[in-house]
Amino acid sequence: MKLYRGFATVGGMTVISRLLGFVRDILIAAVLGASAISDAFFVALRVPNMFRRIFAEGAFNAAFIPLYTKKLHEAGEEAAKTYAARALAGLTAILVAFVVLAEIAAPWLVMLLAPGFSDDADKFRLTVLLVRIAMPYLLFMSWVALYTGLLNTLGKFAAAAFAPSILNFVLIAVLLGLIATGHGEHHVAGVAMAWGVAVSGLLQVAIVVFAAVRTGLRLKLERPRWNADMKRLVHLAIPGVIAGGVAQIAIVIATIVASLEDRVVSWLYYADRIFQLPLGLIGVAVGVVLLPDLSHKLRSGDAEAVVESENRALEFSLLMTVPAAVALFFCAEPIMRVLFERGAFTTTDARASAAMLAALSFGLPAYVVVKVLQPSFFAREDTKTPMFYSRSALVGNAVLSPLLFVLVGPPGIAMATSLVGWINVALLAFALRKRGEFILDDKFRRAFRGIVLASVAMGLGLWWIAGALRSYFDPAYGLLAQVAALAALIAVGLVLYFAVGTVTGAVKPRTLVKDLLGR
Repeated sequence: MKLYRGFATVGGMTVISRLLGFVRDILIAAVLGASAISDAFFVALRVPNMFRRIFAEGAFNAAFIPLYTKKLHEAGEEAAKTYAARALAGLTAILVAFVVLAEIAAPWLVMLLAPGFSDDADKFRLTVLLVRIAMPYLLFMSWVALYTGLLNTLGKFAAAAFAPSILNFVLIAVLLGLIATGHGEHHVAGVAMAWGVAVSGLLQVAIVVFAAVRTGLRLKLERPRWNADMKRLVHLAIPGVIAGGVAQIAIVIATIVASLEDRVVSWLYYADRIFQLPLGLIGVAVGVVLLPDLSHKLRSGDAEAVVESENRALEFSLLMTVPAAVALFFCAEPIMRVLFERGAFTTTDARASAAMLAALSFGLPAYVVVKVLQPSFFAREDTKTPMFYSRSALVGNAVLSPLLFVLVGPPGIAMATSLVGWINVALLAFALRKRGEFILDDKFRRAFRGIVLASVAMGLGLWWIAGALRSYFDPAYGLLAQVAALAALIAVGLVLYFAVGTVTGAVKPRTLVKDLLGR
């Protein structure tokens, strides 16, 4: 199935990026641990990343891809190319102004996102400096987002999906340099890493522009024009700012609450990095591939193909994320201890991060299902409905995050994030069902029952094996023994899931492999 092959391409490249991200985070944990410098860098990195995901990857792509596809079908390639060039000009003008304002307002941004840092003057000043250095990353990654949308619409996924790996390559090089020079515990480490973020953004622009030029998409940066096409783009993008950014804003609220207690920002960051692996592998892949796929099929008037794509995307998402969520819950502590417990990152840090990861695991299927449901609205040029529901979910997060933090401690922040995801899923699913635009077929229903049974069996097996191997996750046994124990745990989980899934019919190995390979 072509849709599955797209998932495999984007997911495969995302795995490379996430694995490099693990290497990067292992180095950060070893060099900086959970410290004032790591807290400052993580908040500084989150500022441009948050706005990138909300404005560029969220709002802009949600509006741009359906309109570009419409122009391509109705007016031809040249008209679509002209439209893309004008969109690039408008996006650039807006974001240059935004970045300049953000540079000026950096102290207020830090105060907003990490109010707890104001009690430590040195930490606050360092965070402001790092935000200012890293902020141009937003502009660069917005260009990357536009070119990624163009390439994805044309079915060219590989180059754009690989580009995020560049950030990890650059930061790994910076961290190795800091280790070699012995500057890991100084403020210069944070400054060097912030410059690495900015430089990596420019390199990613070069990769996607080169890929676009190879396909014949050479866009000129012209003077911005305000015409009917741009008005329509802005009209759709404004509500998409909220709709596409609910997950990011939820994390920001979590960061604000976490900054009130020392080291909690870093614990949340390390837990989120593990959480982002399956979310990136499955959720990002589905979101990237599904929106242009649905846009093309809706323009072609093929209603049956639309229903088929929606069901298979949901089935694929749950096939991967339900067991991943169960595995993260039962294996949270072994994962955190094996990957990060060394150097400046202590056993206390590992266990605190594991508790957050276990709480985040409940929300993993929700955030991936949102990536399946939102394109059904966006492809129909409806960005307002998801906006309203996202707003409701955000209000819930603003209430739940501090409340659960007070009631259960730091893991309560992650619990709130998970609950917000499920609130958003419920609202989106209800709206689509009411409008008759997302109909679950019998094939999905049969597969879902099998997925649940296989995941329960896997969870019981992981619980037993994790208990039996518990002592081997201690660093005292050595890294080789730790890795071997974690690998055995993962292997048992995979075998159990696919064995029971095959028996129940949820997993059809030969068919799945053929679909992923596009054969």
